[in-house]
Amino acid sequence: MSSMDKLRTLSFDQNYFNGSVPEWLDSWSNLTVLSLKNNRLNGEVPSAVARITTLIELVLSHNFLTGKMPDLSKLSTLQLLDLRENSLDSTLPPLPKGLVNVFLSKNSFSGSIPEQFVNYLNLSSNTLSGSLPEHLKCGEGLSLIDLSDNKMVGQLPNCLEDERIVEISGNCFSTDARDQHSASFCKGVSKGERRSRMREIALLAGIVVVVIIILLVGLMFFYKRHRTQHALVRHIAPKVKQDDRPISPDLLASTKILSEVENQSSPSYRVFTLPELKEATKNFDQSTFLGQVLSERGSYVQVYKGRLENGSFVAIRSLTLYRKCSIQNLKMRIDLLSKLRHPHLVALLGHCIDDGTQDDSTVRRLYLVQQFVPNGSFRSHLSEKVLKWPERLAVVIGAAKAIHFLHTGVIPPSLSNRLTTNSILIDEHGIAQLSDYGMSLIADETEKTDDDVHNFGFILLESLVGPIASSKGEAFLLNEMTSFSSQDGRRRIVEPIVLATSSQESLSIVISITNKCISDGSSGWPSFEDVLWNLQYAAQVQATADADPDSASHQSFG
Repeated sequence: MSSMDKLRTLSFDQNYFNGSVPEWLDSWSNLTVLSLKNNRLNGEVPSAVARITTLIELVLSHNFLTGKMPDLSKLSTLQLLDLRENSLDSTLPPLPKGLVNVFLSKNSFSGSIPEQFVNYLNLSSNTLSGSLPEHLKCGEGLSLIDLSDNKMVGQLPNCLEDERIVEISGNCFSTDARDQHSASFCKGVSKGERRSRMREIALLAGIVVVVIIILLVGLMFFYKRHRTQHALVRHIAPKVKQDDRPISPDLLASTKILSEVENQSSPSYRVFTLPELKEATKNFDQSTFLGQVLSERGSYVQVYKGRLENGSFVAIRSLTLYRKCSIQNLKMRIDLLSKLRHPHLVALLGHCIDDGTQDDSTVRRLYLVQQFVPNGSFRSHLSEKVLKWPERLAVVIGAAKAIHFLHTGVIPPSLSNRLTTNSILIDEHGIAQLSDYGMSLIADETEKTDDDVHNFGFILLESLVGPIASSKGEAFLLNEMTSFSSQDGRRRIVEPIVLATSSQESLSIVISITNKCISDGSSGWPSFEDVLWNLQYAAQVQATADADPDSASHQSFG
């Protein structure tokens, strides 16, 4: 590969590559995008990376990289640097001045914050210490900064105290003591003190080991006096046999998926037969029919509730495929969907391909078997007009996390998802789960992820005004959006329960990002990461207001 001197983009995301990052990467003199995220790469980032002066995007996140980062200051064209979720433990490397987006969270970086002009800076969950420069230059483009869970002290610079979204919890800043540790938590430990403590710990560990050995010897002596050697063999042998069971290939194959999901009890995936599905749905009886979803091609996807042989309930989606697709090609697409596991995605449990009697082995009907989510859709809950503003925020944040995962953790990432309040389901714990995802991949449709931003904007709008107002059509809603600019207008269009349970600031944040999502022209739409950030910030503002009812931010419109 090193001989491919005209290569411009290299993306090997979400594979099982292990070992170290190659030293010969700088042989690609025209490379602009290098993305190796979601692999098992280890070792240090080679200095060769710092010599690829044409790089615009460098993405090495979600690996096991360690050690020191090379000096990247000569990468003058670099705009995106993503090193999230590794084990990098050096000081922050020198960075080029042209950087726009920096993602360094969940490492062990130390040192001070560089004075950079960036739009988005995420340095959360490191060990950064010291204070921010008093005259830090934020730049007009800096809108989001996350310094949470470090060991920063002192005051926030003036440029971070305006309308920017700044997350600083888990530090020792003196600006806001509510979410900060005491000053002693962030005091640095000198190398001499650290070595002294390590020696003390090692000595203590040695003493503990010696005591344990003495106790074990004593217990063995006691055991021998009361039991024969034959009894020992008889009792110990079954335990050894039980602990030595081989790990199944299915578990090994799903290790990559499980490592990316908070819920470690994700259900397994399998292929169903058509007779199984007919038995589960009483031959697709009308009594098991849950509803239908309109596809992009104007056809409907029927959804049935089924009960499997083991007693568990599932949702079965019946799709008609109008484009000819070989079974082999379709299985490759389904395989991608089957590996998607996220706490806010309805899990895909299996599929059934009905190829009929066609001689050309193309598929006309596909059944997708998903987990059954019992508490209905977000729209049905909105129709009841009982969901308070914090509850609505929790639902849209959960859905946004799922969509953000589909955009950033899936190859290819351009999955267009038919987003409506009906496609967001609520489980028995009140957790939002996205159901209609990845259908464009199955149907071989080529929408852009930007469509998700626009459609999600109307979900946010519906969470504000309710499904009755949203049913009047997109043109009506766009016209009514102008009402949000005044308090009287908000009282007229926003649902009363939202007004009564929201703070002005939290509501304003969501209205602002909603306006951006549904604006004319995709050039003005925010990224989905921006959407998620704003929603989480709105939830944080609301939680703060609820905790302090007398604060100015708690004043509602009700």
